[in-house]
Amino acid sequence: QVQLVESGGGLVQPGGSLRLSCAASGSFFSSNAMGWYRQRPGKQRERVAGITIGGSTNYADSVKGRFTISRDNFKNTVYLQMNSLKPEDTAVYYCNTVPILTINLRNYWGQGTQVTVSS
Repeated sequence: QVQLVESGGGLVQPGGSLRLSCAASGSFFSSNAMGWYRQRPGKQRERVAGITIGGSTNYADSVKGRFTISRDNFKNTVYLQMNSLKPEDTAVYYCNTVPILTINLRNYWGQGTQVTVSS
């Protein structure tokens, strides 16, 4: 059964840090690139970081130098270390494959984890 479970979100002050985790179940993890996506209030969902099977990474300009994506292929887990957080990073964060996982022709998403950056 395919499942993506995100965790680690919360309320943090500007300049603070959080580490998100995403546990994946199913056989797809080790054979796919993975990404972290976010949906900010009133905005479309966007990918902020990606990592290939071999560990090569890429980032959206808005988070480059502040966020770091990593993966543990033995634990089927992908992480997002977020430093120097800004109020505009407030969003629901999701992990998914790159491209997005589809099941029965529909995009599959986990429940996401809320990150709120506020003083």
